Amino acid sequence: MFEEVRRRRAARRVKPGNGRPLQPFRWWQLSRSLFYLSLLDADDHRTVYAVDLRPAGDEDGRVLAELYRDGRHHATSKVPAAFPVEGGVIEVAASMFGLKRCHYVTPDGGERQLVPDPRSAAGRRARLEHDHPALSRFIGAASVTLLVLGVGVVVLELVDAIGRIPPVVDRYGGFDAPLQLPLWLTITLGVGAAAASAERALRLRYHWLLDGAAN
Repeated sequence: MFEEVRRRRAARRVKPGNGRPLQPFRWWQLSRSLFYLSLLDADDHRTVYAVDLRPAGDEDGRVLAELYRDGRHHATSKVPAAFPVEGGVIEVAASMFGLKRCHYVTPDGGERQLVPDPRSAAGRRARLEHDHPALSRFIGAASVTLLVLGVGVVVLELVDAIGRIPPVVDRYGGFDAPLQLPLWLTITLGVGAAAASAERALRLRYHWLLDGAAN
């Protein structure tokens, strides 16, 4: 029920496109995400969709997803977006570090992740996973480790802040976090957690606790 309501609200944000051509991806466009989906209709006609997005937002801070159909601008929407297409919807969602969702979803709940442009950062990360799976798994495990440590730092800071609240001090005498980290280590772990979230965003991996704490 909640998912259906969310998708209907996202669908209402979709505006028709203007037919402009899709610009090719350039290697220096580090802040651009470009993903593709190829669909066959009942007559075996193939349609290629492309989702073009700048997760950093435009000059007004808006994050817009642009949908192209066979190379022409078909629709636009603020994210999170849900674009109706043949046999389902394309769902797009972003975090501070990039995309966290770009999937084709069918009414029966089936999902398929869209394919990143091979020239994009996400495309190069996908190629690394294909060509060097062991290295890819190591990088993925390192990202999770850094995020777990980052969550630990957030918890320690929260405990320390709560222990200094005047009503808490009056009632319980106040308390300190069980572990005090030096500033340099706190900063290092924070930077590491941000880098880990950025790496996971290239693979469209997102967890509300791990990646959300780094946002």
